[in-house]
Amino acid sequence: MDIWERLYLKAKEQYHPQDVSPFMYAHHVVCALESENGEIFTGFCFESCSGVLDLCAERVAALNMYVNSGQSVVKRLIAFRDKPPYGGGSGMPCGACREFFMQMNLQNKDMEIMVDYEKRETVTLEELIPNWWGLERYEAQ
Repeated sequence: MDIWERLYLKAKEQYHPQDVSPFMYAHHVVCALESENGEIFTGFCFESCSGVLDLCAERVAALNMYVNSGQSVVKRLIAFRDKPPYGGGSGMPCGACREFFMQMNLQNKDMEIMVDYEKRETVTLEELIPNWWGLERYEAQ
């Protein structure tokens, strides 16, 4: 079993869409990530009728990583709904998540993001967010 299958199976455990209340639902988008030291952390999407209250699966997984281990570097990430990423933009983190990972740690620019699970096609965060505005601030440290 390769790391992508391990990540997929861990994320899949979180997939069980459910209504939390008449205003909120959860577990319809899931994520697993591999941290710098090889640990796997998961997250699920939590959405409401007010967008500012939403939490994406990717950011929840990253927060689980940070809260439970203090780590901020992600090596690999897979996110999906009811089936693994199959190309065409499926499984891609939203713009807010891309920005979150870049601000969390510059090394995250090298993280691999699953694009097509069957083909094991990946893309790096840096490819998704080239010429990122915050590089200057990191370089000034």
